[in-house]
Amino acid sequence: MSRFINKKFQELEAYTPGEQPTDMKYIKLNTNESPFPPSQSVLKAISAEEVSKLNLYPDPTGNSLKDALAGLYGVERKNVFISNGSDDILNFFFMAFCNDDEHPVKFPSISYGFYKVYAELYGVKYKTVDLANDFSINIEDYFGNDANVVIANPNAPTGIALSRADVEEIDKANPDRVVLIDEAYVDFGAESSVALTKKYDNLLVVCTYSKSRSMAGARLGFAIGNEGLIADLEKIKYSTNPYNINRLTMLAGIEAIKDNEYYVNNCKTVAENREYTQKKLVELGFEVTPSKANFIFAKSERIDGEELYLKLKARGILVRHFTANAICQYNRITVGTREQMDKLLDVTADILNEKENSK
Repeated sequence: MSRFINKKFQELEAYTPGEQPTDMKYIKLNTNESPFPPSQSVLKAISAEEVSKLNLYPDPTGNSLKDALAGLYGVERKNVFISNGSDDILNFFFMAFCNDDEHPVKFPSISYGFYKVYAELYGVKYKTVDLANDFSINIEDYFGNDANVVIANPNAPTGIALSRADVEEIDKANPDRVVLIDEAYVDFGAESSVALTKKYDNLLVVCTYSKSRSMAGARLGFAIGNEGLIADLEKIKYSTNPYNINRLTMLAGIEAIKDNEYYVNNCKTVAENREYTQKKLVELGFEVTPSKANFIFAKSERIDGEELYLKLKARGILVRHFTANAICQYNRITVGTREQMDKLLDVTADILNEKENSK
């Protein structure tokens, strides 16, 4: 850190992305990417002709992509906001709707780490709410908060989901506050709350192409909500970086919507692999949460969480380990192909057997 950085950022604890080591070839089960490539239509669309247009600015309105998304989700163009990944939209949300005095924010104490980072980055007063002992969210903790609400559904890193009815109860209980539901993982088995945005003007649903649509490297996210909320986000976008989605990503986003069935089927396969792997882990003595995401949250009394993470890494398998006391015995395991999950299970069984034989 230099001596020139703004004082208010000197103590800021930045978000830590999942590791991306290159010292060997890994089975990457640590950053919740899709194990499947983008659809053939997406790949064909990124042609030499389209690449040759990179000398030109992209359409800042993104209306073609908005129209495609609006058609898929049964809303109007005015209800869709697009941006450079869902993290970008979270950033705009904290800028647009939160401040220290009048508009604080509340979110779970165990959830996506960027919520706390953005609150601290913008000096927003925030309150975290503990999860229940089983890591579920008690919706009554978010009733009548006098604060904006941010909830990942399914939650991360637990994978536990709220029902649409639960989300509606939270939204109804906070009519004068914005309720943001982060649906990064909703396509793998949870209920989306997009339909509720037609009924409630304070609900903003944020989604991403990174998980279910196999485009983590493209950086594309979108939000669906009331026309007024979307207009607020557009104001922030046009005041910071109006060209924040490049031409090729925009094109890929449109083509992915055309191939929606391909991605729906991939999500079904991931869900099947998740259930298969969870069953096998339980047979090995693990405890797992009832995940509805593309990852598994698991711990075992037979081995320390960090120890398992390190031993898996040494054998070429990356999972995500967290150091917070409440979850330090758990590892978050991205669901990959059946072959990848079988390899994980075989290596995990070997590690457990070696540990017990060394006693």
